[in-house]
Amino acid sequence: MGRNLQNGERLRPVDLARRHGLSTQAVRNYEEAGILPTAGRTAHGYRTYTPLHARALGAFLALVPGHGHQTATSIMRAVNEGVVDEAFRLIDESHAQLLEDRRTLQAVESALRDLEPTPASEPDAAVSGPGGTFIGPLAGKLGIRSATLRKWERAGLVRPRRDPRTGYRVYDEADVRDARLAHQLRRGGYLLEQIAPLIAQVRAAGGLEPLETALRDWHGRLSARGRAMLAGAAELEAYLRDRG
Repeated sequence: MGRNLQNGERLRPVDLARRHGLSTQAVRNYEEAGILPTAGRTAHGYRTYTPLHARALGAFLALVPGHGHQTATSIMRAVNEGVVDEAFRLIDESHAQLLEDRRTLQAVESALRDLEPTPASEPDAAVSGPGGTFIGPLAGKLGIRSATLRKWERAGLVRPRRDPRTGYRVYDEADVRDARLAHQLRRGGYLLEQIAPLIAQVRAAGGLEPLETALRDWHGRLSARGRAMLAGAAELEAYLRDRG
């Protein structure tokens, strides 16, 4: 293997474990999973590691925050098996996913900006009954067909109640908000299955205004992942360099 595997310095499993705040069993498990190169053995069968193993462990732990445990494991396994291009492909996929997540966030923010608030005190022209909006007027206001709203309902994007006397669908203020948000996201090219969890976040936040905090947190998580990927890349490059 790499030159540092033969540098003569021996490390015990406990040495690697203490350096990274792990248990010795975790170190052994990482080796068995292919995250670390195969350890040497003493005449009595005890594992011996080298600084290269320590570098591999550091690279793996640095990759996890940005790529997740499963992908980080696959990256290290590919490197240790000598299939470095596969490791690079996995890294590219993680970066592509991060970019897609950023685009999703931008689409949500754009959709929210495009939603013009309708003050509760002002009567909505689409209101066709007491306490709500019927499907026809709402569809007309959005410029879509009533069948589209029914499709969105089946997908869980809107949840109108039924008028107990007529059985007609009645959309309250939150339903109208969800329909408008779904309409904006559909115009942005998003699929219904992609929109549903975003609508659920709006509902969980209790509306659009509380969602601003969630969006800031979302930005923070994406930035943290980006920085973690940079840190992981630096450690992996150092490991690749030491492997020779």
